[in-house]
Amino acid sequence: MSSAIHKLSIIIPAYNEETTIVKIRQKVCEINLPDAIQKEIIVVNDASTDDTELLVKKFSETNHGHCITLHAHKKNLGKGGAIHSALPKCTGDYVLIQDADLEYDPEDYNKMLEPVLKGNADAVLGSRFKGDTPHRVLYFWHYVGNKLLTLFTNLVTDLNLSDMETGYKLVNLQFIRKLNLKEKKFGFEPEFMIKLARIPNVRIYEVGISYYGRTYAEGKKIGWKDGISAIACIVKYGLFKMK
Repeated sequence: MSSAIHKLSIIIPAYNEETTIVKIRQKVCEINLPDAIQKEIIVVNDASTDDTELLVKKFSETNHGHCITLHAHKKNLGKGGAIHSALPKCTGDYVLIQDADLEYDPEDYNKMLEPVLKGNADAVLGSRFKGDTPHRVLYFWHYVGNKLLTLFTNLVTDLNLSDMETGYKLVNLQFIRKLNLKEKKFGFEPEFMIKLARIPNVRIYEVGISYYGRTYAEGKKIGWKDGISAIACIVKYGLFKMK
């Protein structure tokens, strides 16, 4: 059994990503999707203080303007806030979240789409800890923190995820609109996963993806405070079951 997808909405939150924004937009625009699936690309400039927005505008005017919509925040709201702003603008059958840096490779889109196109999945997560694709070797304590957050999320959802904090999430648009998402910072990740797991009979898959991680010197933003916030969100939405 196969599942038809006519359009894929790709949300790209961006905050101070002038060094990568053009390259990632170009890679997303150029990737060929199976079954003639159309792409709808929504870039959310989250009140960047660098030239992120200017570069997106120039790229749209001179290259693939027909496939990019730009939405700008006047105030920095965080990754979750950017996704909240983009969701009402999505018109695709499925939504895929793409970080604005170059840590995740759009070449993996087709791998993530495969379980959906075969009619098996309502949501697909790209796992950095599965498969034999390239993975940059980086921070040990980030790895430990990720594993703990994934474990805590699995405990409250009864799932067996390997990478809850992954930046690659592909989900049916109607499903994600049912989640009543509230977290505006990196707490979006556990809130999304916990609320998605509560949808009756939802089919969630993981596929192995490449990971070209950045150092802090190269622009990585997430830190230990975000880990504490994620734990608080797991308690809030998982243990106390807040909606």
